[in-house]
Amino acid sequence: MSKEGKFLIYCVERYKSAKRLTGREVSALFTQYMVWDYIYSCYEALHTTGENYIVEDIDLYIEGR
Repeated sequence: MSKEGKFLIYCVERYKSAKRLTGREVSALFTQYMVWDYIYSCYEALHTTGENYIVEDIDLYIEGR
């Protein structure tokens, strides 16, 4: 698995835990708002940040869509 793929899984797990959602709920949300593509395209910047920042950044991205 690529480093980006592993990071996507990490982001899902962090977001799921922070928001108390199921994996299915996070997957549907990420698909609806194209968060998968966002995380993949911003891997270089996001993977150097902490989990709180990642969760907040995903929330901001979803709010903006």
